[in-house]
Amino acid sequence: MIKQYAQALRLTKMKNDPEGILHDAQLNNPGYVTFTKNLLEREVKHRQQTDLQRRIKMAKIPHHHLLSQFDHKYDNGITASQLKQLRELLWLEQNYNLILMGPSGIGKTFIASGLVYDAVMSGYRAYFMTMDELIQVLKLKNITSKAMNMYNRLLRCHLLAIDDIMLFPIEKNQAVELFNLINQLHEKASIIITTNKSPKEWAQTLEDEVLATALLDRLLYRCEVVKLNGKSYRMENRKTIFESN
Repeated sequence: MIKQYAQALRLTKMKNDPEGILHDAQLNNPGYVTFTKNLLEREVKHRQQTDLQRRIKMAKIPHHHLLSQFDHKYDNGITASQLKQLRELLWLEQNYNLILMGPSGIGKTFIASGLVYDAVMSGYRAYFMTMDELIQVLKLKNITSKAMNMYNRLLRCHLLAIDDIMLFPIEKNQAVELFNLINQLHEKASIIITTNKSPKEWAQTLEDEVLATALLDRLLYRCEVVKLNGKSYRMENRKTIFESN
């Protein structure tokens, strides 16, 4: 009966291991108050861990994202103190945006995804999406429930990271949908942009100077632009299948 009651009350930890919990109580013989406290504490911690794993999965963070593993011997233009300040997330509390600009391979995606992970770990609703993934959501949101659900989650987020924005040309109607999303998030959430193109080049990619100007106006209003540079980290640290002599 304990499992049935635990399932009815959604006490997952108790439902999965009632024997272990009761055996532990028999060995330690806690008082009623202590036993009840320990029981509820297990459930709360289990739910918090389950919720955290769910939010990490929903955030779509790339596999390599731990900024604690950032190689500070690699010089890409951002200092250890600047990265530490970004990880404190005060800019996120103030709805500031962040643009990481520079050539491929210098850590833009790593920093962006790492900041999304830090935000999720701090309790924020945060998402990481490539430009292509975001465009697919914008294209399909009025067609499939899955895309609409994702779009609605983005509207309620605290932080959205868009990776490789303006890497490829996008159609006019998709550019308008992108503007509408950015406009709705404006001053309500923070946005991280990674790009290898300067704002001046955005108009060429969009083929619409007015739309590009309006988009940049929202993004740059409260924004820190971090210009990264240097040689590609991947090329500098490329692997080989041959053993060195």
